[in-house]
This record gives sequence, structure tokens and C-alpha cells, in this order.
Amino acid sequence: MYKYQLLNPRRADVKIGSLLRRFETKVRVYPPGTCPLTVQLSLLQASMNQTCGKCIPCRDGLPQLAGMLNSILNGDATMDTLTDMRDLATFIRDTADCAIGYQSAQEVLDSLEHFQIEYESHIKEHICPSDVGQKVPCVNLCPAHVDIPAYIALIREERYADAVKMIRKDNPLPTACAMICEHPCENRCRRNLIDDSLNIRGLKKFAVDHAAADRVPLPKRNPPTGKSVAVIGGGPAGLTAAYFLALMGHKVVIYERHKKLGGMLRYGIPNYRFPKERLDEDVCAILRAGNIEVVYDTEIGKDIAVEDIRKKHDAMFVAIGAQTGKKLRMEGIDAGNVESAVEMLDDVGNGNFPDYTGKRVAVIGGGNVAMDAARTALRCHAKDVMIVYRRRREDMTALDSEIESAVMEGIELLTLDAPKSIEKDKDGNCAALIVQPQMIGPYQKGRPAPKDAHKTPLRLSCEVVLIAVGQDIVSKPFEEFGMAADRGVLKSGLDTAVENMPGVFAGGDCATGPATAIRAIAAGKVAAHNIDEYLGYHHRIDVDVEIPVPRENNRTPTGRANISERPPYIRRKDFKQVENAFTYEEAMQECDRCLRCDHFGCGVLKGGMDE
Repeated sequence: MYKYQLLNPRRADVKIGSLLRRFETKVRVYPPGTCPLTVQLSLLQASMNQTCGKCIPCRDGLPQLAGMLNSILNGDATMDTLTDMRDLATFIRDTADCAIGYQSAQEVLDSLEHFQIEYESHIKEHICPSDVGQKVPCVNLCPAHVDIPAYIALIREERYADAVKMIRKDNPLPTACAMICEHPCENRCRRNLIDDSLNIRGLKKFAVDHAAADRVPLPKRNPPTGKSVAVIGGGPAGLTAAYFLALMGHKVVIYERHKKLGGMLRYGIPNYRFPKERLDEDVCAILRAGNIEVVYDTEIGKDIAVEDIRKKHDAMFVAIGAQTGKKLRMEGIDAGNVESAVEMLDDVGNGNFPDYTGKRVAVIGGGNVAMDAARTALRCHAKDVMIVYRRRREDMTALDSEIESAVMEGIELLTLDAPKSIEKDKDGNCAALIVQPQMIGPYQKGRPAPKDAHKTPLRLSCEVVLIAVGQDIVSKPFEEFGMAADRGVLKSGLDTAVENMPGVFAGGDCATGPATAIRAIAAGKVAAHNIDEYLGYHHRIDVDVEIPVPRENNRTPTGRANISERPPYIRRKDFKQVENAFTYEEAMQECDRCLRCDHFGCGVLKGGMDE
């Protein structure tokens, strides 16, 4: 037999790959609410299995750490055990030969810091803290805690209007979330253990496509309370709060600076992603709740003072969003045709489309706004569009699907290029963007930071530059009113209440910084319920929908049905919606993949719902 051979596919090293992929899936879908100490123990045990046995700190130290952690979980430890764990983990981190040892030890040190309350609870009370306990993954990870298994079951029974009602129990913008939600609910779907997560957003879209939100009856409104609430800002947070407060029986007045409601849903997201007639379905349904007055074209601090609004109403919710673009400091930034991507998208939302015919457009940034601006510029007849980003593609904050769509439409990604200056022509207009090539470096604030590479700066010829490096909050009028802020972000608690200002609440992007629509919706829901409590009530809204009895689980591995899109070479020329509709067969198959975790497993014991 010859000494040299090809890799034998029957070798354990090859076959174990399949096992490891399954193990990776199990880690990825760890149920929300799992005891963090048991998770840490399972990671330690995995590391113990990986050790080669050569170095003592890894070979002998990791099992000792696992033994200490086991004693804590078994109720046999004291506070001295934590000190011993910390000392041993530090020793292993500093002396182990390879990453299996020192990185595992560092993870233990991190867990001792991040989960201090959980460790002490196990030692002193011999139990997890009260807020630890398995929950239905999709419901728990949805910021608004929508009852997702329930509305999927309703779709399966072809009760589309009832599905919309069930969504609206916690989220009055079902159409918006069906179109543009980042669907965090799918991240730990237990269906991953069999094949792949459910396409929850796709099913929501199927529901609103078959039962338009403005045609689905609303819950019965509570009797009038005589109380009045001001909502400043008509974006997703403000609209959500107004909807729930109105149904509770309170009078709501929305103060909106634009001519229409919707906030960034209308003035930041282009039609090809979210047609505005579909947004109007949600808005019309919300206004139909009654008890809602809208004051349009009103700029707070200019047309009316915050103090005057507060005096007129029994409570006030500030939900102004983050609708102005951040600026860059660099030479030539004052050149003509250099503008904010946020402001450009705002103009498009108002029906004012820029003419980029024959021009080369450079978009600076790597988030969803950058993708929206670039794809919009392309549809405004730009000759070429490039996205310039100082980090790597994998560091972009935009959704992977948005990045992929931009590339498919012919937009060029220039990564690891930091904007340095803008070159002007003789008329003072933009002629080129000068960038300094970067190399990726050590981690800072959770992700690798770029630094200048020893390379010559590049000249990128372009006639238009769009700045998409973040969004700012117009907080000055509210700070002058007395609301605390940190770099423009208004301070409020997890209950959205503003400290030392009774009756004043703040939520959404203005209180968190730019985030997602569903997080803003969640803030509006929380604010509405807490304002109701502040006013002396405890209203509940009944959607009067009976949830179907679960069918038998379908455990046959089945591929996930994804929403298809119009061909890139066609869609890049217009603003028509990019996504196609689910077919009936696709939707029903996807519904059948739901494991009804609200009924089986932890759901039947605890309900799995967070209020």
C-alpha cells in the first residue's frame, strides 16, 4: 500500500462534520430564558472535549472549572467558590498553550461578570432568578411580543382577517412589519433543529395581502375617560401609542411635522421596499380607532413649545424618531451635490425625485439607509452607483438581504476604503471622492476596527456624494423643556417614563438611537400601557379571536419557502415593489412547518408570553 492517500470519506474526521453542524444548530437555537449557568457549563464541557491533553491548564483546569460550576448548580457552593473560579480561570487564561484553553477561561471570566446576579442567586437561594425561564422563542424575541404561533395557526385555517386581528393585539402596523421587519423572531425558531426557521415575515405578508389592514374590523373601544394624551411624532412608535391609547378610551392628539403620518416608514423607506399605499392601510386603520386628532405641519420648538403641549394634556409621549442625517467632517464636504442620504430619501418620500441622469453617485456608509439611498439613486437614472464603506462587507450593519439585493442590481461595494476628502471642480461641485484604503485591526466596542493601510489614496470619480453614516435626533426643544439627553438621545427608562417628569414618556429612536421599526412599535405599546396606568386605569384590549387547536406536528424535514423577487434587471428601473407574493401552496406548507411551541413544550406550562 502506498504511503500517500486521498482523504477517505469514511473517516471519522469527515463524518463528524455532520454531527458538528447539528451541534452548531443546537447552540444557535438555545431557548430564550435558559439558565445562563447551564449554558456556560455546556460550553465548558464542549471545550473539555476539544482539549488535546498536552498542557495542564487546559487538560486539568477546565474540568475543575466545570466541577465548581456544577457545585453551584447543585446548591453545594459558597461565595468563596466564585473567588476560586475567578482565580483558576485567570490562571488558565494566562498560561494555557492554545485558544481552547485560554479563550474558554476568558468566557468563564466574562460570565462571572455579566451574570453575577444569576451566580449569587444560585448560591444564596439555590434557584435561578425569577425572570429566568424558557419562553416561546419567536414570541419572546419579537420586541412587541406578538403571538406568532396563534396568527400562523389562523392563516393555516384561512382565517386571514383574524390573523391580522391577532397581530394587531400587540402591533397595529402589521403591513409595515410584513414588508420591512428585520424578523428577529426567526433567530431561534425551534424548527431550525429539524431543517430551517419558519418564514414568519413571509406568512405575515401573506395575511395582510389577503386581508388589508384597513378592512379588518378593530377591537371595541373602551368608554371615554375624559383624559387627553399628546403624542409628539407620527412614526411607528407614536402611531402605536396613539392606537392603543385611543382604544383604551383616551383622547389622543398627534403632533406631526410632515404632511402625512408614518415617520421613517414613509420618509425613509423607498416604495420598492414598502409601497406607500400599503402603509396607508395601517395608518387608516389606526385613525379609524377614533379619538385621534392629528396636527400636521407642526414643528416642535418653532410652531409650538413643548411646555405648551404638556400643559394642554394629562400626559405626553415623545416619539420624534431620528430623522436628520449625521454629517462628516472632511475637506470639501461643502461641495455642491454632496448631501445627506436621509434628506434625499425624505425628499423622495415627499414625491420630489432627484435627477441623477448620467451621473456617478457615491454613497458613504454601510447601513440600511446606505442601501436604500444607493438603490434609490439607481432608480433615479444614475449612470453608476457605488457604496463606499471603511470596514469589511461582513461588518456592514445593513441586512444581508439588502446588501445582496443592492449587489444584484449592479451597485458596486467598495469596502475597506475610508472617505478622506471631496475634490471640487471649477464650479465648486463634487468631482471625486478621495478615499484612504484601510486594513482591519483589533476589536473595539464589539467589532474589528479599521485603520489606515500603507497604500496610496484612491480617487473615485463621481458627481454626487450621499452621506449615510447615521441619523441625528432634534432633541434641543425637549432638552430646553427639561428632558435629559445623552448626545441628543433622550433619556427614559425601560418603561419609557422620563425620570423626575411625571406624565412624560419617551420612546422609539429618539430614546434608543436609530433602531428598527418593530423596536419603535414595542416602545409605543409599552408607553401606551404605562400612560394608561399613570392616568389611573388598567385597560385591556380584547381582540375576540379564538385560536385554533394545534394540528399534529409535521416533523418531516422540509425546505423553507422564501419570498421571491422580481428580476434585478427589471426592478432596478422602477419603484414598484421588489418582492413577489407567496402562493397559497407556499404559505400553507410554511404554516405546516410551525411546531406550535405555544402549546407543546414550555408553552403549555408557562404560556411563553411576555407582557
